[in-house]
This record gives sequence, structure tokens and C-alpha cells, in this order.
Amino acid sequence: MNQDYLEELFSKIDITLPAPEREPERQYYFMKKLRSGIKELSERIGHTPAYHVETFGCQMNAKDSEKLSGIMSAIGFIEATGEKSADFVIYNTCTVRENANLKVYGRVGFLGNLKKKNPNMLIALCGCMMQEEHVVEKIRTSYGFVDLVFGTHNLYMFAELLYECLNRKDRKPLVRVLAASDKIVENLPSEQKFSFKAGVNISYGCNNFCTYCIVPYVRGREKSRRPDEIVAEVKRLVNNGVKEVMLLGQNVNSYGNDFRKSSDIPEECKKDFPELLKMVSEVPGLMRIRFMTPHPKDLSDKLIEEIANNPKVCKHVHLPMQSGSSRILQKMNRHYTKEDYLDLVKKIKDKIPGAALTTDIIVGFPGETEEDFEDTLDVVRQAVFSSAYTFQYSKRTGTPAASYPDQVPENVVSERFDRLLALIHETSEKLADKAVGSTVDVLVEEINESKDTLTGRMDNNMLVHFKGENRLLGCIVKVKLEECKGFYYTGSVLNLD
Repeated sequence: MNQDYLEELFSKIDITLPAPEREPERQYYFMKKLRSGIKELSERIGHTPAYHVETFGCQMNAKDSEKLSGIMSAIGFIEATGEKSADFVIYNTCTVRENANLKVYGRVGFLGNLKKKNPNMLIALCGCMMQEEHVVEKIRTSYGFVDLVFGTHNLYMFAELLYECLNRKDRKPLVRVLAASDKIVENLPSEQKFSFKAGVNISYGCNNFCTYCIVPYVRGREKSRRPDEIVAEVKRLVNNGVKEVMLLGQNVNSYGNDFRKSSDIPEECKKDFPELLKMVSEVPGLMRIRFMTPHPKDLSDKLIEEIANNPKVCKHVHLPMQSGSSRILQKMNRHYTKEDYLDLVKKIKDKIPGAALTTDIIVGFPGETEEDFEDTLDVVRQAVFSSAYTFQYSKRTGTPAASYPDQVPENVVSERFDRLLALIHETSEKLADKAVGSTVDVLVEEINESKDTLTGRMDNNMLVHFKGENRLLGCIVKVKLEECKGFYYTGSVLNLD
């Protein structure tokens, strides 16, 4: 968020009055109250207080963490280099897999040891993991040194919760977790990782209830943001130098379904996802639009046409398959068959020549036979993905699949997983090789350790490494692809002048 805009907001707030009820004004009120105490805190600890936000999980969590960081900066904290140098550590947790929970418990134990050396250290836990009652109870009983616990539905209340935490009468963890919420609160401070690209939430929650997935239980039902608010946020970002936005939702394809079913929503807000894409693309100065994540059951011909015909929409479709077996897909509650998926792949490739197609695949779902797995390999051969995110199935307590019979032995899952990886590597490398020699537009994203080497991302989401000057960071440049290295290319920049 622009600093001048932030200071203007603060200048209008009178903290001698009661806190306003309206959001996000209420949160800015508490930010200003917290900010007024920063000088005293700095004098007490001997330095400007520092924070560290650690993100576990998906891009939605990463976006949430940018808000947490933005709020901390607005209050007056500076960013620490890590937990050891921080006065306030925030873990934004993920709970998609149980080993993610175990990892967080281990890291929180590490924080407990740090807090013994620095009793003034504050620790907050938030995110999806905190939406589970048994997790919160374990924090209370086994990790009593944690100061603040909150969930996904009231993350926007972070400033208010921190104020309450600092003014509590005892040292017990302050726990504020909502079971559900119909509120969407945006326009909070945010610290973007990149100045030239940003994520924009278009919806929250999920209605799909895949049998292996905990997300609908911890993120809640789908809630869409109003299209005019989304466009306004994109305009603000572009005015601050952003060239590329990624529209984020658990299932972007079903954006607006809740609006269309409601009589309380104005007709002009009842847009579907292809219409939203078109609205966002009309923002002057915006150069690229990506989105994550679509669901195959909701990916319409209208959306394919919009991707094909809109020059600002990147020609990359992430299409999570999960399994190539119609029988397993039914057990997963995915609402499509192997044939449906392949038909969709054909439509995308016919309408969007050269489009990059990526996917997610789970190996070893309960009851998966060798025949089922062969169906998955068959789809990989036919679809020819640019890349794939592959996972070995593991039980997730709280999901239907965790209690399914016929859990596949670990050694069988591991052997199938290796075969899948080998096939994906083989097919994707052959596809990537075809682009060698072509010239592509690349958004320069990173300066590598070797000072004269840069990394950028093509329209189709593939990475390219090339020699170039640091001044190109954040620019879109033309790069000739010279060699394919599997999942990335090396190349050279053209027309630097």
C-alpha cells in the first residue's frame, strides 16, 4: 500500500474516540493505537521492534501473509531476517496434509526455546491449521507460551487482536477463532514480495468437498468479492507499478455463483469468471493476467474463448486432474470422468494453440489399482503437460477418504510415484524442446546470485535464465530460447536498447 495513502488514512482517525464498527476502518483505528505505543516499546527493548512472518501452504496463504506483513509495517515494526532476530513471530499455517501440522508443531517448539532467552518475544499462530479444534486445544495445553491464535475467517482483525493480546491481564494464549464468517474485508495494508506483480483475491472458501481435502472445512463456503472492488484493487496496484496480477481463489471458475443465487446483490455485480477476466483486462497499464486455481468441472467454453482471445490473459491453464481413473475420480467426488477431462484438454489445445497445460496428480488414493494407475499414465501421455505437481496420497484426518478401506501400501505408492515422475519428465521435456530457438516475452522476476544472471517467466509460466543487467528487473523483455534444461530454459535477451 502506498505510504502517502496510508498516512492520509491515519490522519483522519481519532483514537481518543471509541473504535468504529465499520471495517476496515476499525482495523486502521487499532493500527494507529498500536503505532502510538511503538516509541515506548522501542525504548523498553532498546531497538525498533522487528517481526517475522513465516508462510506455510498455498498462494492464498502467501497473499494473507502479505497483509499480515503490511499491518506490522503500518504499526511501525521492521522486518527481521528470521525468527532469531524477531521480537514478534507469526506462523501462517497450512493443514492440507498432516505432516504440515507436524512440521508446524516442531517449529513452534523451536520458538519456545527462543522465547526462554527472550521472554518479551511474541508468538502468533494463524491460518488453516488453527481452524481445527483439536489443534487449538493442543496449543493451549502443550504450547502455552504462544501469545495469539486466530484463524482464516478473522485474519482481517489482526490489528485488533494484537491490541487485545498486548493488553490482556494474563499470559495465557489469546484464542480468537471463528467457526465461519460471511464477511470479506479488503483494502488492508499489504507488503508485496514483488513490486511488479501481485496476487488479488477474487473469492474465498470452497464448495467442492473432494473427499481427500480439508480446505472446505477450514476455509468455509465460497464467498465472491464484488467485481468493482476487484477492478479497483487492480487499478491501485497498476498505479503503483504492478504489471502482472494473479487472480486467486480456491476455485476461480465458480466465481460469482453465490452472487447469481442472491436477490440482495445488484445485477451489475452478477458476473461470471470470464466476464471478470475481461473487466480486469481493461485496466490501463496492466500487461498480464494469470489465475489460480480452476476446477475442471466448472471450466466453460466461454472461459476458453476468453483466454484464447484476450491478449492480456496468459496462455497457461492449470487444470488439476488428480487421477486419470473415472472410478477413482468418482471416489474423490471430482464430478468428471477421464473422458470428460481429455475432452476438455482437447478443447483447450484446439482453441489456444501453444497453451501450456499443467496439473495436479495424487498417486495411491485409497482403492487405486494398477489399472486405475495406468489410466492416469494414459492421460499424461495424451494430455502432454508442461509440468505437473505430483503427490503421494496421505491420510488427512477429518476428510472422508481417511476412513476409506483399501489404503494402498506405501511401497506400492512409492513405486507408482517414481513411474509417474519419469513419464512426466519424458513427455514435458519433449514438449519443451520444441520451443528452443523461438523468441518469447519474459517478465524479469529475479536477480540471481551470479550478479549478471536474471530469471524471468514466460507467458506460459515457464522459467528462463539469461544474462542481463539489474535494471531489467520488473520489465518485459524479448528473450531467444537457446537450450531446454527440463523445466526451465536458458536464453539471451534481444533488443536491450
